[in-house]
Amino acid sequence: MSPSDDSAPRRPHARPEGGKPRSGKPKTGGRTTVRGAADRPRSGKPGGAGKPRSDKPRSDKPRSDKPRSDKPRSPRIPDDITGKELDRRVTAELRTLPEELGATVARLLVATTRALEAGDTDLGLAYAAEAKRLAGRVSVVREAMGIAAYAAGDYASALAELRAVRRMTGDQDYVPMMADCERGLGRPRKALELIAEVPDGALSEASRVEARIVAAGARRDLGQPDAALLLLQAPELNARRTEDWLARLRYAYADTLLELGRIDDARTWFARAAMADPDGATDADERRAALDGVVFDDDWDDDEGQRPTDEASPEVEPGPSV
Repeated sequence: MSPSDDSAPRRPHARPEGGKPRSGKPKTGGRTTVRGAADRPRSGKPGGAGKPRSDKPRSDKPRSDKPRSDKPRSPRIPDDITGKELDRRVTAELRTLPEELGATVARLLVATTRALEAGDTDLGLAYAAEAKRLAGRVSVVREAMGIAAYAAGDYASALAELRAVRRMTGDQDYVPMMADCERGLGRPRKALELIAEVPDGALSEASRVEARIVAAGARRDLGQPDAALLLLQAPELNARRTEDWLARLRYAYADTLLELGRIDDARTWFARAAMADPDGATDADERRAALDGVVFDDDWDDDEGQRPTDEASPEVEPGPSV
């Protein structure tokens, strides 16, 4: 799943705040099941296949028409979701399902994406789990479950789902997110080993940047902020274009500088992160202001504030490869 494609959910590989694993709304280079949506889900797991049948005889009692109380109830899908919001590639994969089932799963995937974009990770996870229950053998469904679990902070489940996606598709672009799950599980060395397995050429540009952010976070977890800073000194740090990953890369760089006690440099790079983040996905503006002794109140309006410019920002030399 190519992160540069805007046809599916985006991968939340690394949280800007402090270099810690992300546990909120996913937003990174990745695809999204909905056209134009910021984050795309793919996920799922075989549902019930391969389980041995019970040796007990069936009961002769007639079945009750009442629904079983122990059966999980699926969340209601908003009426305005049709499933046609999905990109063509995902729609094509869902055609392997019976028509009615495929239509239901399509709506669940769109609902998953919408819930995650709204920051409701519990609801997004519920939609993804229902899609997985219905169509767990479809890779896009497993992807959705993996992303939703990651967004909800359930790193063990997310790792299991994304491993399955990697096996099913051969796609390496979820490796940074998988590595971040290892960090979330307290295994930063495993995160570094996982990233080292994949050559840069096997990743999209967005995923290469995310891999650097995650690897740098793992180095900080290990108490190696100097090594983390070197990893973040990538050519992309000085990019003049606006990409989803640019604000996160600059934010991670600024946060690492702050950890190293380089306060003035950190302020400069928080400002650059804010400049690359017009939607306010990070709190770079607040971090920069905090270093200046400014406190935002609840009535702060970004439109009235002064966004920093990139014109006088320093350029940094590229660091080593991940």
